[in-house]
Amino acid sequence: MSRLSQTIREDTRYRILRLLADNPNLSQRELADAVGVSAGSVHYVLNALIEAGLIKIGNFRAAEDRRRYAYLLTPEGIAQQAEITRRFLARKVEEYEALRSE
Repeated sequence: MSRLSQTIREDTRYRILRLLADNPNLSQRELADAVGVSAGSVHYVLNALIEAGLIKIGNFRAAEDRRRYAYLLTPEGIAQQAEITRRFLARKVEEYEALRSE
């Protein structure tokens, strides 16, 4: 897998984890719209995050539609989000420095 592909995947994971940390009751469609990827991509990423133990899934009790789920970050998910955030910010600083030097 190319470095660019890995960066895009990590950015998508970062954005999904960040959005779920703020609003765990977002639907997969809402996440897809917010991140700018397909609903299928969000479904794939969510399943990978669940399998990795970074998020857990539960029914969103307040919703009228009982099929809605809440995606809750686990302690491991919070730690992973912090690490991805650190790498994301380091990458953006590198990009800024490169642009500034030009």
